[in-house]
Amino acid sequence: MVVLLPSSSFRIPFTGKWGSCRLIEYGFNSTKIKERRTRFHSSPFVTIAMCARNSSSKSQRKKVWIWTENKQMMTAAVERGWNTFIFSSNHRDLALEWSSIALIYPLFIEEGNLYDSEQRRVATLFEISSPQQLEKLQPLNEEAENVVVDLLGWQVIPAENIVAAIQGTQKTVFAISKTSSEAQIFLEALEQGLGGVILKTEDIKAVLELKDYLDRRNEEGSLLNLTKATVSNVQMAGMGDRVCVDLCSLMRPGEGLLVGSFARGLFLVHSECLESNYISSRPFRVNAGPVHAYVAVPGGKTSYLSELKAGKEVIVVDQNGMQRTAIIGRVKIETRPLILVEAKIDLDNQTSYSILLQNAETVALVSSCKDAHQQTTIPVTSLKIGDEILVRLQGGARHTGIEIEEFIVEK
Repeated sequence: MVVLLPSSSFRIPFTGKWGSCRLIEYGFNSTKIKERRTRFHSSPFVTIAMCARNSSSKSQRKKVWIWTENKQMMTAAVERGWNTFIFSSNHRDLALEWSSIALIYPLFIEEGNLYDSEQRRVATLFEISSPQQLEKLQPLNEEAENVVVDLLGWQVIPAENIVAAIQGTQKTVFAISKTSSEAQIFLEALEQGLGGVILKTEDIKAVLELKDYLDRRNEEGSLLNLTKATVSNVQMAGMGDRVCVDLCSLMRPGEGLLVGSFARGLFLVHSECLESNYISSRPFRVNAGPVHAYVAVPGGKTSYLSELKAGKEVIVVDQNGMQRTAIIGRVKIETRPLILVEAKIDLDNQTSYSILLQNAETVALVSSCKDAHQQTTIPVTSLKIGDEILVRLQGGARHTGIEIEEFIVEK
């Protein structure tokens, strides 16, 4: 018998630059407004738009309900923490059967609504097959706290339109999805996405894929532990094939990728978002190192830089350890002069960590210094013994990028 705790949900962070804005009125007696008063405003009140920049620590709770008649599908969903199931009104016997072997929360579709087993209305169902019908969608006036949107021909109605139509409602809006990829689109549209999805399928693979996706997204907003390391050696290393990773997202100062020659210690390599006297800034790029190096990817895994390609994902980390996921748009491999950097956590310790990077002024490591008056990056061309940088310590033994317990020596 499969047993689970009551309905679980997952967090998917917003990935945009701005999370939320609110309007605040200050009277002229307010200390804050005195600092910003302008002669162009004649009203006794001034309205200021306060915009909160998104942090990956702030995320929106997403819910997943399942619509299936497949018992194995039900079991797979329950084992992954999803216990709300949708049934047509003539399948009450199936719901009763499943309730005898698993702790589930069944909902039944009747006359355009979803009811629980005690006939309480849980959600209102809207069937939409055209943009015109979408414009008439008014979920704000419905009494049920949940709204389910069934896009009968969803391909002609972009997910962004759905999200835009329901913005401002305090209700949880679900879209019925037939595949994991459709569900992901609804959960991410216009950065905020819908509050949840109903996965209507008989394919167990769809459950596994959606759960894996949500688990990876759930990592965003959590802090990685970064450790201060001291540079113990810097030397020229000759020519090698280095990899530039161009992302589909812009990076901010302090952000970069975790890269290293050994999986046990990955260096925080800064992006090219800073202005330079040598070349225009490219805030989407990290000049990450040679093809052999490890790079952190979602799921606590690593990948070789040589394995990266358009469409794959990597972990972007900032100086505080805040992480988020970014999609790769392009990878460039070119032969360039390299420089070897070695560092230790304790100079008296024999364990060292190393990375090779292109010997260029635009390539930098993130400093451990968090003083606003001091630089947060150190170009490799200026790097010297004794400089303090940030590294991510982890298990060194890997199999296909997954950390394993095994004796290993790397040098």
